[in-house]
Amino acid sequence: MSSRHIRPDNGVMLNAYPDSMGGTLSQIADILKKPELKGAFSSFYILPSIFNTDLDRGFSVIDYGLNELVADKKDVENLKKLGIDLKLDFILNHCSVLAKEFQDILKNGETSRYRDFFIDWNKFWEGHGTMTLEGFIQPNEELIKDMFFRKPGLPILMVRLTDGKSIPYWNTFYQEIQYPEIDALDMMQETELQYGSAEQLSDIVNQALKAGKKPVEIELGRYKKYKDHVVNILESRRKYLGQMDLNIESPLVWEYYDHTLKTLSEYGAKIVRLDAFAYAPKTPGARNFLNDPGTWDLLKDVQELADKYNLELLPEIHSSYEEKTYERLAEKGYMTYDFFLPGLIIDALENGSGDNLASWAEELKTKKIRVVNMLGSHDGIPLLDLKGLISNEQIEKLINVVVSRGGYVKNLHGQKHVYYQVNAAYYSALGEDIKKMLMARAIQIFMPGKPQVWYLDLFAGTNDYEAVKRAGAGGHKEINRTNLSVEQIEERMKLDVVKKQLSMLQFRNSFIAFGFDSEMNVQAAGPKLEIKWMNQGYEANLMADLQTFNYEIKGVDINGNISVYLSN
Repeated sequence: MSSRHIRPDNGVMLNAYPDSMGGTLSQIADILKKPELKGAFSSFYILPSIFNTDLDRGFSVIDYGLNELVADKKDVENLKKLGIDLKLDFILNHCSVLAKEFQDILKNGETSRYRDFFIDWNKFWEGHGTMTLEGFIQPNEELIKDMFFRKPGLPILMVRLTDGKSIPYWNTFYQEIQYPEIDALDMMQETELQYGSAEQLSDIVNQALKAGKKPVEIELGRYKKYKDHVVNILESRRKYLGQMDLNIESPLVWEYYDHTLKTLSEYGAKIVRLDAFAYAPKTPGARNFLNDPGTWDLLKDVQELADKYNLELLPEIHSSYEEKTYERLAEKGYMTYDFFLPGLIIDALENGSGDNLASWAEELKTKKIRVVNMLGSHDGIPLLDLKGLISNEQIEKLINVVVSRGGYVKNLHGQKHVYYQVNAAYYSALGEDIKKMLMARAIQIFMPGKPQVWYLDLFAGTNDYEAVKRAGAGGHKEINRTNLSVEQIEERMKLDVVKKQLSMLQFRNSFIAFGFDSEMNVQAAGPKLEIKWMNQGYEANLMADLQTFNYEIKGVDINGNISVYLSN
């Protein structure tokens, strides 16, 4: 019997980009039909490049239509036929500058119906700061001292409207301004220059643009009297890339939210991951991340929309254990991410002790906290989240271990202990040790929660340094995002480390003993870790040795017979 009919919210979930396994969602569906993977998954978290997106590997959404290069509605229907429901992303805080709403502002300026769809920085801070010569308000220091900015300077993008006026819009994440090259004809239309001089001037301008100069910074030499003409031409033609913050005070934004949730439900989503939602509520003088009560008010209102479409929300927040944000989410009835487990497992395998794992499992059980857990993911391995759960010295040791095995540390514009993650394939973070990888997977599926499985971990993928080089500056995350061909996957399915993981996942996904409402017992003594799940007379048992990395998994049926036995 399939676990989805017994525990519809607790089965194993695959996690991948739509082009991660074979190049398209259609190929992934075909791979999931293979006998080796039958029954391994009941859910699939497809990352947002399945949508019409431009940057950030999908997290800059133009609209929530399917990306025709990698997916169509038939592919989604095929997944439904396989009995696989979906977890999909909804990015509450922002959307791409290429979204129709932002493009309408660029086209129609002050008359655009979407003029307040995004956050006009100067309107937001009016009366709370000083206007600068550059045309934006510098907020009073006491009002922004507790704000968390993800890049140097203020989070604004100066947007030029059709009347030539520039408006600063709130822009938390990525931005880029591009200036198309000009030619002699452009200059002759704006000045009295002869063709030869106009050609020479356009060459000067284009070379400066290639060197990264902004229009006002370009030195024109003998043509300096034409500076205003040059700046006006360039600024009037500038193009944008990036992600613009949405104004949650706008009724049009709530219409957009409702339409998006409806669209996701029609694709077959059962769980909607709320990405970057904690940045969305903003109030002068309050935190712009986890604004209280703004964050919780927003969640409540979005949940009311989600209820119309029978969607479960999974808010995504990285914060330290000691802040107890995970607990507050659970108290309000939400599932939450177990961002602590990836680091706790590495810690247990490095130190040969299951004490911290056992304590964490007991807390989840006692407080009835429903989680989605994982090993690797599209993001880095979260280790600073562990602050308050294990010592700072242990965390630093874990970071050093993963970095020594080829991982990359990401700091936030030079601030080491504000926000960073270690980017590495989980298998590489374990020293590419097969026994450790299998032990990690065994522990994951027995820990409380809905197991989420990053495709690259399943197929024993390693750190991809060439991908990091190709991605250039800021490309550290590509270390763990290698796209696998169908041929590569077929070869890897012959590996013991893959076969044994699949056997574990098939057991976890179908055995009746597991569930959010099942009984669980956990014991740790030195290197020995034992976890038992019980439900309806069935038992699932894990006995693990964290020094030898040997494990035994037993599934016991209602008659006391061992119906499943797995080991390394």
